[in-house]
Amino acid sequence: MTQLLFSAPPVTTLPILDETAQFPVYRVFCIGRNYAAHAAEMGASVDKSKQDPFYFLKSAHHVIGHQQTIPFPPETNNFHHEVELVVALDKPLFQATEKQVLEAIYGYAVGFDLTRRDLQAKDKEKSWPWDDAKDFENAAVIGVISPKEKVKQSMDKAQITLSINGQIRQSGSTANMIWSVAELLAYISRFYHLQAGDLIMTGTPEGVGAIQAGDTLLGEIEGLSPLALTIAAV
Repeated sequence: MTQLLFSAPPVTTLPILDETAQFPVYRVFCIGRNYAAHAAEMGASVDKSKQDPFYFLKSAHHVIGHQQTIPFPPETNNFHHEVELVVALDKPLFQATEKQVLEAIYGYAVGFDLTRRDLQAKDKEKSWPWDDAKDFENAAVIGVISPKEKVKQSMDKAQITLSINGQIRQSGSTANMIWSVAELLAYISRFYHLQAGDLIMTGTPEGVGAIQAGDTLLGEIEGLSPLALTIAAV
């Protein structure tokens, strides 16, 4: 038996709709600029005929679940919300076709890709990676996972919204994604042996903006369990 110098961190898990078993999180892939209107509001444009999907990763240990209260993160004065459709895998994929990837999808959830936007802007100016802006404690908020056989609404054309303190800030449809779920999974599987437990956050519609201490966020996607998050008051 291997002896560890110190205790290994626990496996991050998420609840599954109507199940006692939990979903163990392995990795989190995050797609950027997958809605044209959001890309435009961030000062970018996307030409699908000339560009590949753009993505980054978040640590599984930075994932939290539904109805959590988190502190306002350090070293930022411009903390942003991004609501996203999350795809959960329960089978491996490597160099898969678009048809094959659909067989590996376990289910779907609502997610928040939280972002320190001011740090991201500095990283972009210096052509640095975005880790301090995107991959920090509590930066990936994922709701209850709905197994695909229990989802009656097509995730290819589902309404997606985010409200703060009861006021809608983001509103769109997954039909406006530049790359579909199948296209995204097939693309990422060219570079990685995707595994059971991997999560793919598929990008956010327009309307991203600042979160303040004391705010309560609610993310909703048709056919899925809503996702709530509270930012602790100072």
